[in-house]
Amino acid sequence: MSFDAAALVALLDLEPLEHNIYRGQNRDVGTRRIFGGQVLAQALVAAQRTVEDDRPVHSMHGYFILAGDLSTPVVYFVDRLRDGGSFTTRRVTAIQHGQAIFNLSASFHRVEEGLAHQMEMPDVPPPEELAPELDLMRARDDVPDALRSKLIQDRPLDFRPVDGIDPFDTRVLEPRRMLWIRTVGEMDDDPLHHRAVLAYASDYGLIVTALRPHGRSVRDPQMLVASLDHSVWFHRPFRMDEWLLYVVDAPVSGGGRGFARGSYFTRDGVLVASVAQEGLIRVRRPKA
Repeated sequence: MSFDAAALVALLDLEPLEHNIYRGQNRDVGTRRIFGGQVLAQALVAAQRTVEDDRPVHSMHGYFILAGDLSTPVVYFVDRLRDGGSFTTRRVTAIQHGQAIFNLSASFHRVEEGLAHQMEMPDVPPPEELAPELDLMRARDDVPDALRSKLIQDRPLDFRPVDGIDPFDTRVLEPRRMLWIRTVGEMDDDPLHHRAVLAYASDYGLIVTALRPHGRSVRDPQMLVASLDHSVWFHRPFRMDEWLLYVVDAPVSGGGRGFARGSYFTRDGVLVASVAQEGLIRVRRPKA
């Protein structure tokens, strides 16, 4: 089945089961467990379904508790913690097999005017001058056969790395990554769909940036890499079917964990969202 922007939006949409309870389906993207960005985005959709449309999400903070089972739908329970004069707060728990696999706290804010400033976007080549990451992956002959069909399948997002490096590269590099992102295909005008897709995309290539100074790949069998917690702040409106520059750096790692942060800019330099994540980057020890 084709996996384009429309299919991604459909994946992130949820089936209402009961008041404040929703169910989401899964898609295998080659991670052998539910992609963290999928649960993050579906939890956001569940929370927003219980909030008035004039209060878009401005921040969300999630913790990954257990690896998700691809063969089982995820059920989302929404707690309506507060409905205030300007802000609304929700908590979402994602459940599989009777256990919490993820929880999310999200805050929604009535749109208002205020003081505004932002950092400048880096000067980078335009996406038209860069190769899609999927093409870089398909050109490699060292992708394991067991994973190849999943890793080179069509994607709903077009990633174009500024440095032309794919996730399998094991050269020692600085802990910084920049890539252009846009959906494959046009999206509708629902702002929630665009925010959910950004949340989905934000888990891609974030914590693995912390592997770069160590010459490690996320597919290295000696590495155990997993998202632990993830935060997104939405600053201004945007569209995911228009090019966004994702600027990521990983300022620190240690103790089996790495920390990374990212910024999303529109093509004309407007900073629209910020993200941060800590993840497990543990080197597996040989069994005695």
